[in-house]
Amino acid sequence: MGNTLATLRRKEESLLFSTYGRYPVAIAEGHGSRLRDLDGKEYIDLLSGIAVTNLGHCRPEIAETVAAQAHKLVHVSNLFYQEEQLVLAERLLKTTHLDKVFFCNSGAEANEAAIKLARRRQQRLKNRYAYEIITFEGCFHGRTLATVAATGQTRFQDGFAPMPEGFLQIPWGDPEALKAAVGDKTAGVLLEIIQGEGGVRPASAAFAREVAGICKDRDVLFIVDEVQAGMGRTGKYWAFQHFGLKPDIMTAAKALANGLPMGAMLSTDETARAFVPGSHAATFGGGALVSAVAAKVLEIMERDNLPQRASELGVWAMERFRAVQDACPGSIREVRGMGLMIGIELAGPGRGVWEKLLQNGFILNLTQERVLRLLPPLIIEKQDLESFAVCLETILKAGAAR
Repeated sequence: MGNTLATLRRKEESLLFSTYGRYPVAIAEGHGSRLRDLDGKEYIDLLSGIAVTNLGHCRPEIAETVAAQAHKLVHVSNLFYQEEQLVLAERLLKTTHLDKVFFCNSGAEANEAAIKLARRRQQRLKNRYAYEIITFEGCFHGRTLATVAATGQTRFQDGFAPMPEGFLQIPWGDPEALKAAVGDKTAGVLLEIIQGEGGVRPASAAFAREVAGICKDRDVLFIVDEVQAGMGRTGKYWAFQHFGLKPDIMTAAKALANGLPMGAMLSTDETARAFVPGSHAATFGGGALVSAVAAKVLEIMERDNLPQRASELGVWAMERFRAVQDACPGSIREVRGMGLMIGIELAGPGRGVWEKLLQNGFILNLTQERVLRLLPPLIIEKQDLESFAVCLETILKAGAAR
């Protein structure tokens, strides 16, 4: 068709809002853990659409499920009972201790639903005018006004004042600050077990358990955001399961339907009673097509034991990347993460390293200006991670980080 990166860039400038800082690549197709651009250059995908395509790109089983369901039923709205939704709900709830699920279309929507449920639970079931949601510095919970307010980072709030009230942010990893912050107006505490956008920062087991304990003692809801860390990425279906926690509410999205827009909020029965018909809704939430695909995703994950694979491969990968750290003194500050959610924090600005990795055929992203964030498909081969390690070591030794 004659399209090149330059022509696509010009078209985009005339057609789309300028809301993304695009990578200098135009992707033409993808299969498994490989992507190919318009010129035919192949890349190893270590980003999976920002923790979305956990099963890889264009997996035949998923494509077949999409085609079959598209010939049967795509959308009728949530005014009707839909078997596909219930099959998905059973499979999803089976992976947790939770009892009920609300389907939506994205992580931001799932977190909005959690915020609304927490407020309504306090105000309708507990007869307390409590509405405040406490979050933690470095978090990221979405791009809607409420979730941007919950995120609390000025770079995401710039130009959108005034922010909705009812959100309080406290230091990460500080249970004493949380104890001081919880009060009569607190409806819930929203926690990422691993901060993704915040630089792949895992909570310590002690801190996560203290947050849960404080919530229980003060009768406020313990809400866990699993939008990025969930769906097997950390080595368990959900990151909170590493610490034996039982949140009142959990949110999920991203990898739920392996690339189709899908989100979910799960809660206990007791908490779910706060929502009644008319309290909350989503026109497209849990439609037949996306529900069928998400159910298939969960079936494949269980059949192929992908959380366990992510755990084992992640242990190997972090050890391998720490070997790169040892081989390149002064270049890498820390390697951290869980499973296949890995952050490599460089000692200095990382833009140059990231650019050279991209030039060498590795797609990943850079967060907090110096953290290389790896979120590869859970089906990625060890050799692909080894190739990345070799390339990174070569780049660092050549001084790209300096």
